[in-house]
Amino acid sequence: MHAQRPFGLKDTHEPGLRHRQLVSAAQKFPPIRTAVVHPCDDASLSGAFEARDERLIIPVLVGPIAKIRKAAASSNHHLDGIEVVDTPHSHAAADKAVAMARSGEVEALMKGALHTDELMAAVVRPDTGLRTERRVSHVFVLDVPHYPKPLLLTDAAINIYPTLDDKRDIVQNAIDLAQALGIVTPKVAILSAVETVTPKINSTVDAAALCKMADRGQITGGVLDGPLAFDNAISKDAATTKNIVSPVSGDADILVTPDLEAGNMLAKQLVYLAGAEAAGVVLGARVPIMLTSRADGTLARTASCAVVQLFAHRRRQIA
Repeated sequence: MHAQRPFGLKDTHEPGLRHRQLVSAAQKFPPIRTAVVHPCDDASLSGAFEARDERLIIPVLVGPIAKIRKAAASSNHHLDGIEVVDTPHSHAAADKAVAMARSGEVEALMKGALHTDELMAAVVRPDTGLRTERRVSHVFVLDVPHYPKPLLLTDAAINIYPTLDDKRDIVQNAIDLAQALGIVTPKVAILSAVETVTPKINSTVDAAALCKMADRGQITGGVLDGPLAFDNAISKDAATTKNIVSPVSGDADILVTPDLEAGNMLAKQLVYLAGAEAAGVVLGARVPIMLTSRADGTLARTASCAVVQLFAHRRRQIA
């Protein structure tokens, strides 16, 4: 998603600075082989080539070769030196890219000109997909100009109404990503509409349970608190006014929303009303997956690739 300028809000840093810093950090490591799935339009080809030019990925284009060549010609992209794997259609492209990831031929996937559901169906297929013991989830990495550090938000794209077990994996995936981005002990705010545990609001009960899971070692690597309303999660003044004493309030690194609807609306509000830049990645599969959108600008696309590159590098380190 591409940032719009906000109204009357004071920036704490130059818009897009955090994402450019991610790109610079990722450029210190070798680019990763990435299967670009069905890149049959200008947007998906441009995203792949921009990331290649920034030395973040080595793109492998997977899809109908005639359509890829046509898209490249119409947008003045050259395929010289680019590996192309021919498939008859988008379904086959998704299946082939997933098979390449299973065999270790590529370390990441990037969505091209196909629906997210089509790609993810191949990813989560029980016998031939990329499932692990973790639930697959999406994390936005947001650069909000008036928030003093990167802000991760999950899940706004994959899990519609996650269960408590799903949320445990969603939180752990986000913590793992935050650590890959250099946040040693990320602070995790479990969001709801209120700050107290209220049985009539299921998300408050889930928030309390997730915090206890962290206490018992079922979630590791982060500091959790919740339920927290959004204002208390990102504003110390709001938390102080409500007498909330918390190591997370006003200093959250990760926001965990109750469901996809809340997460998707919050992410888009931060982009279109707060001027945020949003990069995103799907985790929990055998390889990370970039779900780039045609609405994404250049920085969002390259930042998504940088996030995946940094995550893949950390995974190699701890393997």
